[in-house]
Amino acid sequence: MTETQAPLLDLSDLPLPMRMLPGLRRCDSVRLHRLEPASPLGQEKQALLQAGWSRLKVDGFDEAPVLQTVREHAGVGPHDTTPLPLLVQEDLAVLDGIDGTLPWLSVCTPSHWAPEAKLGLHWGDAHAPVADNQALMAAQRQIIGLCTNGQCWQRSVYTVSADNRYDQHPARQRRTPWPDQQGLELAQRCWLRVERQQFFPVLGRSRQAIFSIRLMFERLDQSASRPDRAQALHDWLASMSPAVAEYKGLTGVRPALLAWLAGQRGPHQTLQARSPK
Repeated sequence: MTETQAPLLDLSDLPLPMRMLPGLRRCDSVRLHRLEPASPLGQEKQALLQAGWSRLKVDGFDEAPVLQTVREHAGVGPHDTTPLPLLVQEDLAVLDGIDGTLPWLSVCTPSHWAPEAKLGLHWGDAHAPVADNQALMAAQRQIIGLCTNGQCWQRSVYTVSADNRYDQHPARQRRTPWPDQQGLELAQRCWLRVERQQFFPVLGRSRQAIFSIRLMFERLDQSASRPDRAQALHDWLASMSPAVAEYKGLTGVRPALLAWLAGQRGPHQTLQARSPK
């Protein structure tokens, strides 16, 4: 019997050219995904809980409406006692649209940032370390207002990683060195790391939104297994500014990845730019 191959990750919102822009898209509804305890993500989260991980909140913040909202979007009844991190795949945070701060975080698997350093910060201050962030900073009031206007929004963030470990907290995990191989051997040891992000309103709370992050991985040689996908990934990586490549830790490996992707894309044809919001 032939094993059924998992569907490839959707690259339809891969930003072309790559720019540090919100890329928000309106959606009618959101869904949170139940966590399978035996999955690699489930095992990582359980290990963190056993090591003393806890969610974060500023003094006086009432998290009850947030927890109720999460359970409803996950399709979980009020009597389910599963700890929040083991309930859904997504990491979660709250954005307050009135003062623009982050008063609550339930983040187990950050991508090279420390949640405890972001608690209570204004959205703009939390994003200050992002490379090429001028457009984000100029539009921060509009972005905060949009994400907390009672509607649902989604976006995706892409990068390439040298491993498929979910937790990349800088104090817990050191960056895995890039492989020394070239070509296909390199691609087989690299992973496309995708964050599917959603903003949706907290039940009963005006101007508060939950920000969810669902991490997904795909081995790079599988991601680029069709010429059109290889072309899209090549153009995305090639259009990245040096500052963003450095921010994402891709400076050293980018030339080798571009050379391999160029060989997978067939006759050269630059893809049409997609303009994110």
